Amino acid sequence: MAEPSEWQTRIAGEWHGRPSLFDATGTWQGYEDIRRSSVFDDGTTTYYMDGGLEGGGPMAGRFRLGAPFAFGVVDSDSDRLYTGPDFHGSGQPYGGFVDANYYGPGWQVDLNTWNHVLPDGETQVYSSTLYQGWALVGCFNGVYKRSTDYDTNAGTKAEIERFLDGETRNGPVPYILPTKRRGAYSGTCELWGADQKPAGEVAVSIELEPIDLLRTRRHVTWSGAIDRSHTVDARRDGFRSFYEGPDAWGNSQAFGRADYPVLHFGDAWKSKGREFMIDATPGMSAGETLAVVYELFKGNVLTGVLHGVLTWQAA
Repeated sequence: MAEPSEWQTRIAGEWHGRPSLFDATGTWQGYEDIRRSSVFDDGTTTYYMDGGLEGGGPMAGRFRLGAPFAFGVVDSDSDRLYTGPDFHGSGQPYGGFVDANYYGPGWQVDLNTWNHVLPDGETQVYSSTLYQGWALVGCFNGVYKRSTDYDTNAGTKAEIERFLDGETRNGPVPYILPTKRRGAYSGTCELWGADQKPAGEVAVSIELEPIDLLRTRRHVTWSGAIDRSHTVDARRDGFRSFYEGPDAWGNSQAFGRADYPVLHFGDAWKSKGREFMIDATPGMSAGETLAVVYELFKGNVLTGVLHGVLTWQAA
């Protein structure tokens, strides 16, 4: 490939983050300090990650490494192939979102990584769910910021350090939605087809009607390129939630600020998603900015990917 792909251009520069590590139950374990970049040079793309694990509890031995990551990428807006030695697999971009599935020999886990570059082009919401076979063993997730002159500009370095301080404070905060206020998270999202081509815009609204401190009735509406709506009673139990009809059934597992729901509808449709509360902070409150990604299936076949940013407005 003589020129970089659209996704490669979108992720140019260096990205700084301090994602948190959680075990399979959702319990916070530690931080991973990371500077990463994907460099396109003379038709060849190489992915670099440097940093280190702080903490980790029982998982520290598995996720601590003695050298930075570096691995080849076959650049493409269709199938991005990871050619080792540190990761082997592929990723598929859908506009500002990529869904990657691969194996990391150093960590000895199978990974499903979701990277979502937000509309500002400077913020990336990241998660990697980590598997031993089909069994979940943990999750890394967090927010990244882009820089192009971190090592040469004192102002940029100070800004990134302030951002990382915020990630240190907020990374372990559990995901929670408002429990006493009625209102809605809403915004305009992009829809991409399974063919990785744009399929239009969708106005998304997640209206919350609290029932008690642990149960909320959710009225979800999609309108535009997809017109669907459903109501579901959501019951929270620690890091777990359960969706108990009348229009959809399923459950979710939260890791810090991110919740990972799977919902089944009565017409062969299913959604697998991530809802990340970007501005959640310690304290007795919920955040107001929700970055969402939903993969939509019909008959267990991927039909579309919906992603965007929703903001809270109290009723």
